[in-house]
Amino acid sequence: MKKLINDPSDVVSDALRGIAAAHPELRVDHENRIVFRGDAPVQGKVGLVSGGGSGHEPMHGGFVGAGMLDAACAGEVFTSPVPDQMVAASKGVDGGAGVLHIVKNYTGDVMNFEMAAEMVAAESGTEVISVVTDDDVAVQDSLYTAGRRGVGVTVLVEKIAGAAAEQGRPLTQVADLARKVNAQGRSMGMALTSCTVPAAGKPTFDLPDDQMEIGVGIHGEPGRRRVPLAPAREIAEMLVEPVLGDLDFTGGDGVLVFLNGLGGTPLLELYLMFADVAAALEKSGVRIARSLVGSYMTSLDMAGCSVTLLKVDDELLGLWDAPVRTPGLRWGT
Repeated sequence: MKKLINDPSDVVSDALRGIAAAHPELRVDHENRIVFRGDAPVQGKVGLVSGGGSGHEPMHGGFVGAGMLDAACAGEVFTSPVPDQMVAASKGVDGGAGVLHIVKNYTGDVMNFEMAAEMVAAESGTEVISVVTDDDVAVQDSLYTAGRRGVGVTVLVEKIAGAAAEQGRPLTQVADLARKVNAQGRSMGMALTSCTVPAAGKPTFDLPDDQMEIGVGIHGEPGRRRVPLAPAREIAEMLVEPVLGDLDFTGGDGVLVFLNGLGGTPLLELYLMFADVAAALEKSGVRIARSLVGSYMTSLDMAGCSVTLLKVDDELLGLWDAPVRTPGLRWGT
């Protein structure tokens, strides 16, 4: 294992020190391992809290800031944060308009966020609504989930719900928008290599050089099948076909296409993949309205990518285009 670390047990705390040094506009609670907006809580605005295991950067701490999250809780690598972290985050972003928890559908995350919501409501009376993302079409159930895994659509939920909250919309409306994005989004991923968790010091799973995993999860969970390595255009078809088979993306105002790198794939290859994904969508009669290409929800150093499609309308496009200022996403004024 070759990694830019000091001690495997200090990776998360050391990374949070780096975030604090690099982004003084944010506030890092090192004791509770929470990244806050520097101006949190924003009075009269719904507070957005998310979080999960570390190793998926910039998800979630890199999406804290104006137009997106108000706070993100960092667990150990690939391990859910604990309820006490989520309680502290929720209280720290409560500006009097309620709090929205955005939770990926993994058993530990769902359970701990549920406990935290109950604790916050009991202690402070703050209204907390949770929205769970479950967009991965690869598998229905796994060792980590009941139902589908929450993957790439989580980034889109955080951006669109964050824009709605920034506009001052009420909690129920922001939560409904988050549910709408989740319902209208689907994802599928693949891996060329495993990843190496620092504390383990070796690859999570063995994947021969001439094979790839189709439908892999963001923690290295197995996918639908292991197949021989193929050209990018064939991989694009393997990712797009099951997504289109799960939801009708034709017609309407088109789709937002999110081509995500898993941490070990260069941008050159991601754009190459996007061209082939776009060709596959055009052949299927799906119009691209917006796109996002890059490594936004990673799996440490895993080589591979995922494709997320979101059915959009004028409202969702307006919220997607709205200004955002975070370390991981930044556009507009």
